[in-house]
Amino acid sequence: MSELLKVSNITKTFGGIVAVNNLSFEIHEGETVGFIGPNGAGKSTVVNVLSGYLNADSGEIEMNGVSITKMKPYQRAHMGLARTYQIPRPFPELTALASVATSALCGKKRINQSFEDAMVEATHYLEFVGLFSKRAILARDLTFYELRMLELARSLATTPKLLFIDEVMAGLNPGEANDAIQLIARAKEQFGITIFWIEHVMAVLMESADRIIAINYGEKLAEGTPDEVVNNEAVIEAYLGRGWKTYA
Repeated sequence: MSELLKVSNITKTFGGIVAVNNLSFEIHEGETVGFIGPNGAGKSTVVNVLSGYLNADSGEIEMNGVSITKMKPYQRAHMGLARTYQIPRPFPELTALASVATSALCGKKRINQSFEDAMVEATHYLEFVGLFSKRAILARDLTFYELRMLELARSLATTPKLLFIDEVMAGLNPGEANDAIQLIARAKEQFGITIFWIEHVMAVLMESADRIIAINYGEKLAEGTPDEVVNNEAVIEAYLGRGWKTYA
């Protein structure tokens, strides 16, 4: 598998607090990479730095061999990087259809693409996530699960090569969570995307991830196959606990 994203020695501080400390890893094309760690370990900060919402204090980020370290979020989106948010961030006064169309327009470079064309394209992504019947509903009136699916549809509409998923299972009941897992698997297969997935539900990553990276205090704790990582003593001590399989 070819290297899609290379993260080299990134560090991010907030005042005297080191949120990410000299972190390095790679993501290869076609992988699903899980990203785990305790609350406050720096996971969301890493995603914010990689997506361009925050700038790293030092280090280098490359995508397809091109440095994106200083790029703005929209420039990284044009490179093929997209994300969802742990707490959905809809355009509350836009319909579901218009929300996805906006992403289709903003997420990639297209010359002379009209909003009408983007609206047509958006219908396909709403169908994919099961929200076509809600296309005329304002985002503010969607349920929490529907907002999660709208987040996914919006990110897919940017036609990403690499998708960051930030705790999509949070707040979902078991049936909804299972639907989300299956949908993400279908998205990976149908759209040929690579996935970097922050998740606290270890059973999800044990089933879905090819590889897992664990961090603590902003530093890499372990990296390997799901079985290797969940049996790593440092990961058990810092994050999982001895009885994690009971609650997975």
